[in-house]
Amino acid sequence: MRLSLNQRIAILLHEGITGLGGKTGLSILRYSEAPIVAAIDRTSAGKSLPELTGIQRDVPIVSSVAASLEYQPQVLVIGIAPGGGNIPDDYWHELKDALVAGMSIVNGLHTPLANIPELKELLQPGQLIWDVRKEPPNLSIASGMARTLSCRRVLTVATDMAIGKMSTSLELHWASKLRGMASKFLPTGQTGLMLAGDGVALDAVRTDFAAGAVEQMVVRFGKNYDILHIEGQGSLLHPGSTATLPLIRGSQPTQLVLVHRAGQTHVRKHAHVPIPPLAEVIQLYENVARAAGAFALVPVVGIALNTAHLDDDAAKDAISQTQSETGLPCTDPIRFDAGVLLDAVMRG
Repeated sequence: MRLSLNQRIAILLHEGITGLGGKTGLSILRYSEAPIVAAIDRTSAGKSLPELTGIQRDVPIVSSVAASLEYQPQVLVIGIAPGGGNIPDDYWHELKDALVAGMSIVNGLHTPLANIPELKELLQPGQLIWDVRKEPPNLSIASGMARTLSCRRVLTVATDMAIGKMSTSLELHWASKLRGMASKFLPTGQTGLMLAGDGVALDAVRTDFAAGAVEQMVVRFGKNYDILHIEGQGSLLHPGSTATLPLIRGSQPTQLVLVHRAGQTHVRKHAHVPIPPLAEVIQLYENVARAAGAFALVPVVGIALNTAHLDDDAAKDAISQTQSETGLPCTDPIRFDAGVLLDAVMRG
């Protein structure tokens, strides 16, 4: 399943449009081709989405599911991604209002909704609840066989979580398609799955099978495409992250692109965990990918720099400084163009 081009979408984003929790909804607003008719955020109701976010999409912001009904949405997408992935207590009445109004629900959080009795009893024929975070069937332990594929396998890695790995992979994917390549974006998180309709919700997979789930996905598509853009998850620097290593082992990448937020010196919410100089982070990722020679040498070929918090001049300065410090091509692929990074991938 994916967000349909034939269904009108409302996105539930309370406190998420201007806060840190709206990653899923904001990404859908930026990248989905589905008709989005309302964004629901009680703290930003009545304001301009482009002015608040820079996303050039004419979508009204309303205060509640009930207020969104005048736009006749057919699907409600839960657009927040809070720590722990649990549904906030004050969201439950909104979900019930949506079901009563005849809407289906797309849920990317860890709390499964489809089997909750009080929600199930509200479902009418034609309505459904799609819990995105599910472990794929028939998984096995990874074997490293993705390294036998002839396609390029580009994995985004990062200095922190929620920093732009999915966006970078999507921008590289679209740049590849514009150049006539047979390209495939492989999502590994709930937002990417909503956008692409296929992939692996990696944080729903048991640890023993995580690399195997990635390998299964990569092998399934690798024979039919010239280049795979694999969405990264987590960070080797983050004390709570377990997703990056199985992505590296399962995909056996041919190139890595490092994503970093300009000026960030510590892991977000963990001030006691510094981000080392980028040259050292690059060496770390290349060493882990190579595993002392057990696997092939995998270069970090470029830096995707998140400059959303900077003005244009400061962003250009940060990109130039990062390029000088690392000796690698660098750009903000959302703000400017992903071509610089794709050039580096093709050379790598």
